[in-house]
Amino acid sequence: MSLLPSATEILCRIGGSSLLVGRSHECDFPVGLDHVPILTGQRTPSFTGEGSSLEIDRSVRAALAAGESLYTLDIDRLRALKPDVILTQDLCEVCSIDLPTVQRVARELNPTPTVVSLNPKSVWAVLDDLLRVGEAVGLEREAEAAMVELREGWWTAIDFVNPYEEGPEVLFLEWMNPTFVGGHWTPELIQAAGARHSLNAVGSKSRVATAEEIVAAAPDRVIICPCGLALPAIESELHALTAQRWWQVLPASLESGRIALVDGNQMFNRPGPRLVDAFRWMVGWLHDRPELIPRGFPVIYR
Repeated sequence: MSLLPSATEILCRIGGSSLLVGRSHECDFPVGLDHVPILTGQRTPSFTGEGSSLEIDRSVRAALAAGESLYTLDIDRLRALKPDVILTQDLCEVCSIDLPTVQRVARELNPTPTVVSLNPKSVWAVLDDLLRVGEAVGLEREAEAAMVELREGWWTAIDFVNPYEEGPEVLFLEWMNPTFVGGHWTPELIQAAGARHSLNAVGSKSRVATAEEIVAAAPDRVIICPCGLALPAIESELHALTAQRWWQVLPASLESGRIALVDGNQMFNRPGPRLVDAFRWMVGWLHDRPELIPRGFPVIYR
């Protein structure tokens, strides 16, 4: 059972899709999982076009301040499915059902399932998670092969990065209002792609950056990739961001093609195999090497 979208992607990438007996409501990749029962639900409002980033942020903050979980868990259905392994996380309280709840439910089951919590803070930890999941489900050899393939995708992109050249300053927005800048593995990806991300350090959580901080950083490129939002949702709220006075003075806004909207529901925000696809796109975009960009990568340039 996987209660985490990135864990579901990892399990399927190593050939374990047939083992999946339950999933979270956000486990939407790869295709072909519609028949797998959904065990979680969302308490806070999702982006429907009627709300806004600010309203969603306020709703999430209020729920966390009150000590409420952002998600529901169908415990009765979970018991009935009798999983041997539960894949979950404790890295971000906003991203999925909280670990203590999963552990408590697991202790009540007979037999007690193994709970595997995936909490990567770097790209290399994400690759290690393939091995952890493989070991937990008996697919060690397949997991190692998948990790080797992903490492190859990473290093063949690195070949196009000049380590002796100072690259562009990149503003990576994980949320639009307030303006959260990328954290965890995202600064690592940007630096490895030959760019700079001065607004946050490698391994740090994403954080709110003020307009003054963003202007001072003077980003040459901007990646707008709000966590959990697809491209139509990003586009519908983009004007509220770009119409602000501080946005108009950013170097990236002065020349077309230097702002990229990326589907945050698919790329960058989930610590799974597609981080390598996201990295290859970034290297291709920053260094004008379109041959690196995966076919069908979900991006719109402005």
